[in-house]
Amino acid sequence: MRAIVQDRYGEADVLEFRDVEDPQVGEHDVLIRVRAAGAGPDVWHIMAGKPYMARPVLGFTRPKVRIRGWDVAGTVEAVGAKVTEFRPGDEVMGESQRGSFAELTAAPEDKLVRKPSRLSFEQAAAVPVSGVTALQALRDRAKVQPGARVLVIGAAGGVGTFTVQIAKAMGATVTGVASTSKLDLVRSIGADDVIDYTRERFTDGSRAWDVIVDTAGRRPLRELRRALTPKGTLVIVGGDGGGKWTGGFFKGIFRGPIVSMFVGQKLGGFTAKTTKEDLQAVSELIEAGSVTPVVDRTFDLVEAADAVRYLAEGHPAGKIVVTV
Repeated sequence: MRAIVQDRYGEADVLEFRDVEDPQVGEHDVLIRVRAAGAGPDVWHIMAGKPYMARPVLGFTRPKVRIRGWDVAGTVEAVGAKVTEFRPGDEVMGESQRGSFAELTAAPEDKLVRKPSRLSFEQAAAVPVSGVTALQALRDRAKVQPGARVLVIGAAGGVGTFTVQIAKAMGATVTGVASTSKLDLVRSIGADDVIDYTRERFTDGSRAWDVIVDTAGRRPLRELRRALTPKGTLVIVGGDGGGKWTGGFFKGIFRGPIVSMFVGQKLGGFTAKTTKEDLQAVSELIEAGSVTPVVDRTFDLVEAADAVRYLAEGHPAGKIVVTV
């Protein structure tokens, strides 16, 4: 099969389009003919090998997994001997930790769900990592209740667009933070209010929210705390921002929880873990019409390096998707 392969860390030119062996299928695995694959910050982090603190997991000198991409949407090609839920021809979406920028990939049965019928493959590929991250940030970390005032920083991004919509589905009042050109998008997906961060300093203490979900990760903790109520919750998603050694993880995973011990606010970050149950929960919100994935642009598989360059250049409006 053809795939996007990486044998060393670096910029997008380390991504090569070439022939590799088809994936091996274990007894609990599903072989998927890939139709589309999502491209988010996780792809860039693994490609660059940054922050360095993640290399014990990613691989010290080169990626342990050579094929890029995690999000996948496609058609079942074959199933392992102990797979009971899926059969060839089924349309699925989920997460493949063996790489989804390829014509074929294999994923455990418990990392997949059926593709919502109302979605295209391109839309479905935008869902798994970003949708589950948004759900877990709001439900598990922030414990959002109906009527809560929620601020979403980076509301027009891959995770942000899901966070706005899922928070609304939970009954929250949502304010989305984005740049000028993306405010209409944030309104269109249900935000009750929008803030243009290029024109308004929303962390000056004049307004406060019960929950802040920061998908950008670039603002100092002290500023974010000013925008929280005294008993509010801050959830920092991912590892953007910061230096090359720790990225944004130090602020979210280490510093935030330490500060929380001395104040009334709950501050912290997390990295989502994709589960079948949470994939299904997001899928049900999609089928109900409460959530619709936002796709910024699509790139052909052979153009995957260009997709990552586009991702690194700015802030996409929604998710970038690689089609196969």
